[in-house]
Amino acid sequence: MKRQLRALAAAGLLVASSLVAVALGGSASADTQICEQYGSTVIGGRYVVQNNRWGTTAQQCINATNNGFEITTLNGSSPTNGAPTAYPSVFFGCHYTNCSPGTNLPIQVSQISSATSSISYRYVSGATYNASYDIWLDPSPKRDGVNQMEIMIWLNRQGPIQPIGSVVGTTNLAGRTWEVWRGSNGSNNVISYVASSAISSLNFSVLDFINDTRNRGAITNSWYLTSIQAGFEPWQGGVGLAVTSFSANVNGGGNPTTPPPTTPPPGNAACAVKYTANSWNNGFTADVQITNTGSSAINGWTLTYSLPGGQQVTNAWNATVSQSGSTVTARNTGHNGSVAPGGTASFGYQGTLSGSYSSPTSFSLNGATCSRS
Repeated sequence: MKRQLRALAAAGLLVASSLVAVALGGSASADTQICEQYGSTVIGGRYVVQNNRWGTTAQQCINATNNGFEITTLNGSSPTNGAPTAYPSVFFGCHYTNCSPGTNLPIQVSQISSATSSISYRYVSGATYNASYDIWLDPSPKRDGVNQMEIMIWLNRQGPIQPIGSVVGTTNLAGRTWEVWRGSNGSNNVISYVASSAISSLNFSVLDFINDTRNRGAITNSWYLTSIQAGFEPWQGGVGLAVTSFSANVNGGGNPTTPPPTTPPPGNAACAVKYTANSWNNGFTADVQITNTGSSAINGWTLTYSLPGGQQVTNAWNATVSQSGSTVTARNTGHNGSVAPGGTASFGYQGTLSGSYSSPTSFSLNGATCSRS
């Protein structure tokens, strides 16, 4: 799912985000030029091509074809130690309320029996960009806004750019070895799989990358796959870059895969939460401490819980905190995302209060129910 304007990561880190796409309507039976900032069109009666120029005010145009798209105009540029100018892409699923025709996404990970995709790229020289395949997941069947987990597959990296976070190891998927990066851009967690050399085409199992992300404790089988996207993140130059073909198929009817020991199901908590509040007539503050009670490190965390009625978060520190209705979602910042066994991470916030005060009673960390401490 492509993004709202993603908050920039710390200097030198990549942010791969975007804003809500605005559908142009209709299908591209012949080549269709899109210059609108978030303009989009349907191709093949099944996928959506979007311009998604979220990181610059300069003009960018793409040419949507029956099978993909090509960047035809790109006037903007961005420093290589910050975010790219855009994420022109083709997607299957839902992105900021724009859903591809007939899609069965969002779908719960436990219900996926297979998820496959095929992609072909055309590259250019003399530009700074990555060819990025994005897989978006969220604890809820979300069709709008930012998802909590982004999987990025870097099939080609040109220039002095790098993924968000830091290297955490390597893995073998889709018949290749990938360098694995992990971090957070402040709006969502990101795991990136970086190819050692340019890949111009790939036919692979999307589910393999989802399962590897789950095995790292970043998601659980109860999360939802919301969209699959393929495109480019250009920093400097990039006219002529093209997705020449794209396909994706996600089939239901699957059975849950046993979660890894580092991601216990609800009821077998590997975390404890201490919630300390101070309230007055029309406001309150809260300090929240998360303890890793498991045997493996937590790398990137999202804490969710419900605030009692009459409470509204106004500002926070040491976490990115958002509230939708009564549901609060707190995500780690760059400096406190890694929690060793027995270690803690803390954050706090201030809020307004209407009526009598009471504290929340249950907490969930990365999908696992936490005990109270």
